[in-house]
Order: sequence, then C-alpha cells, then structure tokens
Amino acid sequence: MATRSTADQIAFRYRPADSTTGVTRDTAKRLAERLGVDETQAIHLALHDMAVKLLPQYEADEGPLTAAQMRQIKKRVPQGKKKSVRSSLFEVEPA
Repeated sequence: MATRSTADQIAFRYRPADSTTGVTRDTAKRLAERLGVDETQAIHLALHDMAVKLLPQYEADEGPLTAAQMRQIKKRVPQGKKKSVRSSLFEVEPA
C-alpha cells in the first residue's frame, strides 16, 4: 500500500457557517450528493472550476503545421549557420 507524503496533502477545515472563504460540512455533503460524487471529489471539482475561470487559458489551435506551412516557414528563415526549422518544440535535436 502506497503512502502519501505530507507534501501531497493539504489541510482542509469546514467552516461553522458558509461564506466566501469556506463552507460547512452540510453544504459540502449536499453539493457532493447533488453532483453524485464524494466530498473530496466535490472539492476537486470546485477547485478545477475556479482554475478554469481564473487562470490563463490558451485557445485551442488548429493542430500541427501542415507540410505546406512548414515549406513556407523554411523559405522565410534567414540563411545562416543553422538552416533547420523545428516542426515541434518537443523534438530532441541530435547532439
């Protein structure tokens, strides 16, 4: 059985009354029941919803560049020592 380190956990305390900074156990139970999940999952869903609303999001792009787009880019690359254009930021260059 795997154990979790304390770095992987946070302290969570229910509030005596619902407010903008916390909820009661009863509210968490009712929310979890309404969503069909347990209380922990309800908290994770709430945090995810906040992250989507508050943290920067990037618009979906149109996917990888086409071969024609790569040819156009390569034509416009200044001629110098290195003439290659990466098609992905994640490719590993040979040493």
